[in-house]
Amino acid sequence: MAITHTIAGGMGGIRAAGDLVARMQLSRHMRINQAKEYVANKLHVSVKDLCDPVVMGQVRDDLKLGLIEQKPRRARGMEAKFHIAEVLGIEINSVNKFKEKSGLSAR
Repeated sequence: MAITHTIAGGMGGIRAAGDLVARMQLSRHMRINQAKEYVANKLHVSVKDLCDPVVMGQVRDDLKLGLIEQKPRRARGMEAKFHIAEVLGIEINSVNKFKEKSGLSAR
């Protein structure tokens, strides 16, 4: 787990796409290059763009995947996690638990 966190931090974490790549490594047991390709395809960007904080800032804002800086009327917290789960096509425990408690059906 420490290696995954180190690599995600090196990719810029939430400033770029490091958190998304790390999530795919941990949830789907993907190797780093496979996870990068998967995330890049889902976000419709190149693998190189995953490390670019300017490009990824715009992509994250457009897809409502959360940003470091809190801006009014922008996705954050659970809303961002809902969008991450949807865009990447993965299950996130906190999202599923939120849906259960609120009476929403899990997808």
